[in-house]
Amino acid sequence: MGYTITEKILLKHTKEKEIHPGEFINVKVDICLGNDITAPLAIEEFEKAGFKKLFDTRKVVLVPDHFAPAKDMKSANQCKMLADFSRKHKIKNYFEIGKMGVEHALLPEMGIVLPGDLVIGADSHTCTYGALGAFSTGIGSTDLAAAYATGECWLKAPESMKFIFSGKRNKWVGGKDLILYTIGKIGVDGARYKAMEFTGETIESLEIDDRLTMCNMAIEAGGKNGIIAPDKITKRYVSSIRNKRRPGSGKFYASDPDAEYSDVIEYDVKKIEPLVACPSLPSNVKPARSLKNVFIDQVVIGSCTNGRISDLRLAAKILRGKKAKSSVRLIVIPATQKIYMEAINEGLAKIFVEAGGVFSTPTCGPCLGGHMGILAAGEKAISTTNRNFVGRMGDPTSEVYLSNPAVAAASAIKGRIAHPDEVI
Repeated sequence: MGYTITEKILLKHTKEKEIHPGEFINVKVDICLGNDITAPLAIEEFEKAGFKKLFDTRKVVLVPDHFAPAKDMKSANQCKMLADFSRKHKIKNYFEIGKMGVEHALLPEMGIVLPGDLVIGADSHTCTYGALGAFSTGIGSTDLAAAYATGECWLKAPESMKFIFSGKRNKWVGGKDLILYTIGKIGVDGARYKAMEFTGETIESLEIDDRLTMCNMAIEAGGKNGIIAPDKITKRYVSSIRNKRRPGSGKFYASDPDAEYSDVIEYDVKKIEPLVACPSLPSNVKPARSLKNVFIDQVVIGSCTNGRISDLRLAAKILRGKKAKSSVRLIVIPATQKIYMEAINEGLAKIFVEAGGVFSTPTCGPCLGGHMGILAAGEKAISTTNRNFVGRMGDPTSEVYLSNPAVAAASAIKGRIAHPDEVI
């Protein structure tokens, strides 16, 4: 019996001669990631256990991004813990304000994650890096503390599900729509503790940004990880970031023809149109065209899901020469400093500001109800983020709708949920 790409990467990182889904294995990790919410807990446990040194100062990554720039004294102290710990242990990959970005956009951009890596992070959206052909998954802060000391992590080898996407995408349909469609079909627990392997001719034509979006939201279907086999597009991307933080181009794995899957699901992409996940689950998916009666108070374009330069370019294409509805707050947050500068140099920031929006320094901010756009009681927002649970972006009576950047931008203009064809 052959192995899936997920199983091959796990096997490469363990001492076992073979592995099988459902088995508990001990794996060596290539990258350990923590942020300003989760890393302080890991640091406390690390020090409480009496550990004196990290297993490898090059493989520990700390990114203050959730409540940074610090919104209050508590968040300032959280960020300070990361700074102090990084200085104490001479951590190479610590990213302070002015150099940081939203972690899951920053690490690929900096060349920290490569194909074939095994990445763990105390953040559920660590599954993002599967877009590069890596195994990446979220863990708890206590497990992260143990990994800081040992460079190892204990986990259960997941079963794999294969999702085959065929056909040419319709206009305005991107990776966000493909993953929302998938979650809408299988539900928020449809891939519980399974590897979601995305494949097919449609996936092969996707650029890395769209692949990152898809793998980012694997957790929204309960997945252990999302993954896409690396190919020529991956190779081109890796070549563009090579030698930034790590040498080499990684290891390209692919699933064997006789690999076993718990499920194989095929989708005809020609049937998919721009979608919106309605409150209060990412699986409550409806076509954007069907939601014209949903009026909104706020639009957020950004996050680790859709805050990359291609996302901002798409939003700017819709907003160029137009104004956001006066009743709508438009908030645009590039995911990294590099993207921030690209948006300025390309004139995108000017478009957003002239449309009546605000253009922020990188932060997770409103995505988790942190800051930079908290919703009041009864308010509605459409956002390019990844979760729309009750109270996710503010008051428990507020509502969040999830979409791609084109739908979000069109909605800002109309003051209600809108299909991009309505404004362009």
